[in-house]
Amino acid sequence: MLSRTKIIISVMLLLIMVSFVNLEEAKALEIAEFGSRVMRRGDEGIDVALLQQKLKQLNYYNGSIDGLYGGATVEAVKKFQQANGLKADGVFGESSFNVFPDSKVNLEYNITRDDIILLARIIHGEARGEDFKGKVAVGSVILNRIESSQFPNTIRDVILQKGQFSSLMDGQANYYPGEEELQAARAALLGYDPTLGSIYFYNPDIATNTAWISRRNFVKRIGGHVFLR
Repeated sequence: MLSRTKIIISVMLLLIMVSFVNLEEAKALEIAEFGSRVMRRGDEGIDVALLQQKLKQLNYYNGSIDGLYGGATVEAVKKFQQANGLKADGVFGESSFNVFPDSKVNLEYNITRDDIILLARIIHGEARGEDFKGKVAVGSVILNRIESSQFPNTIRDVILQKGQFSSLMDGQANYYPGEEELQAARAALLGYDPTLGSIYFYNPDIATNTAWISRRNFVKRIGGHVFLR
């Protein structure tokens, strides 16, 4: 059990390090991935989530923003291509990108760069070693908590709520996140939620306090984490 003093120091370090974001690091928060690759069935990522969001705004797509290029996304792209006189193959490549409207991101929340960095730090601390989907899943839980009456209503307050995240207690969240963690934070903020509304997660291989789990509803397992409502 870590001492209360060590936990307080860890939280203070996290907040101090979040406040020092230089311009070079801030540029990494821009969505630069969109249009950098050809997207097709089976692809996954923040650029897919952004494509889905924009297609939904244009009334071509009515599925969930899950960041997975599945059948519904293929059909939506085909409709967009047909409407713009392009070959309707469901593959979003250069010709589709060239006629695509402004790809400005509409995030689900009013947030600051510091919020994104803080969210990415927790994702790094809690989901290091997980794939992209597993990282987005952790970020989604934090955002789902904002919508729940059981938790605080800001990213910072949810993250700093006492005893909720082990990476705050062991200092893992103090490390600066990599680009994949930043992408995962942005994808979660776009609305990509692979956890289907979960507000809890745990790692069954290392969890010690599991008495609360039986009181929650199992949703799914993603990588090393189990997600619950």
